[in-house]
Amino acid sequence: MHAMVLKELRRPLVWQECLDPTPGRGEIRVAVTACGVCRTDLHVVDGELPNPKLPIIPGHEIVGRIDAIGAGVEGLELGMRVGIPWLGHTCGHCPYCRAGKENLCDAPLFTGYTRDGGYATRAVADATYVFPLGEHGRDQDIAPLLCAGLIGWRSLVMAGEAESLGLYGFGAAAHIIAQVARAQGRRIFAFTRPGDTQAQAFARELGAVWAGSSDEKAPEPLDAAIIYAPIGPLVPLALAAVKKGGTVVCAGIHMSDIPSFPYDLLWEERRLVSVANLTRQDGLDFLRVAAQSRVLAETTAYPLEKANEALADLRDGRLQGAAVLIPPSE
Repeated sequence: MHAMVLKELRRPLVWQECLDPTPGRGEIRVAVTACGVCRTDLHVVDGELPNPKLPIIPGHEIVGRIDAIGAGVEGLELGMRVGIPWLGHTCGHCPYCRAGKENLCDAPLFTGYTRDGGYATRAVADATYVFPLGEHGRDQDIAPLLCAGLIGWRSLVMAGEAESLGLYGFGAAAHIIAQVARAQGRRIFAFTRPGDTQAQAFARELGAVWAGSSDEKAPEPLDAAIIYAPIGPLVPLALAAVKKGGTVVCAGIHMSDIPSFPYDLLWEERRLVSVANLTRQDGLDFLRVAAQSRVLAETTAYPLEKANEALADLRDGRLQGAAVLIPPSE
């Protein structure tokens, strides 16, 4: 098989030929047909997340077809289209797993971070952590749903029943979850990097009632806000934007330092919470909701060997929606 491999942090990925992986007991292997490029991949490549497995094949928004099945796997078949997400394995016996909070597992494995991911022509996954996808929709359009969509969904649930909802950072996750929120009858207020009129226009196309720069004041107090951009100074801005009793959800796995802010921004029972990873139930719930809401991801396709270019475009804010890598057939 071929893969784009991260051999050294903060260095470009390397295109190389690798031995085909063999699925072990309880595992499946897929021929990858599409893999989304997530901001978390950037955090891995740029050394912002601790202790990645090196060398590592990044990528955790994987769509592919099963081409090998290990011993002990039930309910999956050769040729079936499946999705492989960020959460790749949990221990099943720590206090968090026993309490149904597998997203907080003490000994997890994460696809494209601590186990090889989907910037490759083939990938192996724990069979109990993949999602059957059916046959509706294009592979490249589905790929971003497997992290941007899933984390977006978990953050939306944590925002509660908010009718007026602010989204800070209108990229892959926000453009997906805005469609779900609109289908639920919520009003969306989109905050982008200052001067990004293209992203603001995109947000309005997807039904936002208002779109402006992150340093602008919303036209009305918000019930809740979700921060997708990994920028700590957005936290006090979002707290200032929500009503008494409102919620601010930090949806990223990494964020720059949050500056000090006056207690008045948090007082009056405002809540500041974070999202950590996802559960398999999140995936099942979201994929059902996405189909019902007719979510359509905006994607830009890149050949697998152009992964460094896709990462650079994401890093520099040149993308609308999500980037997706398309491997060559082998």
